[in-house]
Amino acid sequence: MLVDSHCHLDFPDFAAELDAIVARAAAAGVNTMVTISTRVRRFDQVLAIAERYENIYCSVGTHPHNAHEELDVTADELARLAEHPKVVAIGEAGLDYHYDNSPREAQAAGLRTHIAAARATGLPLVIHAREADDDLAAILKDETEKGAFPAVLHCFSSGRALAEAGLAIGAYVSFSGILTFKNANEIRSIAKDVPADRILVETDAPYLAPTPHRGKRNEPAFVAKTAATLAETRGVSFPKIAEQTTANFHRLFAKVPRD
Repeated sequence: MLVDSHCHLDFPDFAAELDAIVARAAAAGVNTMVTISTRVRRFDQVLAIAERYENIYCSVGTHPHNAHEELDVTADELARLAEHPKVVAIGEAGLDYHYDNSPREAQAAGLRTHIAAARATGLPLVIHAREADDDLAAILKDETEKGAFPAVLHCFSSGRALAEAGLAIGAYVSFSGILTFKNANEIRSIAKDVPADRILVETDAPYLAPTPHRGKRNEPAFVAKTAATLAETRGVSFPKIAEQTTANFHRLFAKVPRD
């Protein structure tokens, strides 16, 4: 059995066939999904999906693209919303310098707020990182010195130095369909070296569908393709990688009940 540790089931791409998507995930052996919040002010839409399905959970947080819109969100508010039994993570928050949709100062401030909430609740922080490796590593180091917090570098597409910085503070590293792309040799090299007890898989659906679905809408069932490539990359069997990534998920996302 597999877990899709990061998807966006509240996005319009899925609205017309959510039941079918969940059914296809189950048929592919994906028994648990976490649908990730990108705006606290729209958290009710994410939570509604988690409440609708027994095997779907959610996070609460503000994506760095939207950080400037929600600077009024406090760590206390995030912690309060995270008291709901279906909320199992904080975020996603982080730094994205590729699009710069939000001022970098706002992204950093939002990230620190989310770190404080993760530290207070003990729930894992879902970290978004794109073309901001040095600044993100510096913030993670600085904040860890104030007190440890659980975290995952989601949809990893950064350099080896950031992976090592994350691992050094106890974070997990999650790989998406990018791992299957022909030109992703560096990412596969990093995935090969991440400790077996710190590795996760995800889709980031509806984005980044793995080969052979690349260019199409992604969905949780396709996490099996990423897991298969991860197994091949690490030289282990598919059942072994499924076992490892699921065990790692439950260790990090400890609020999710085990079947």
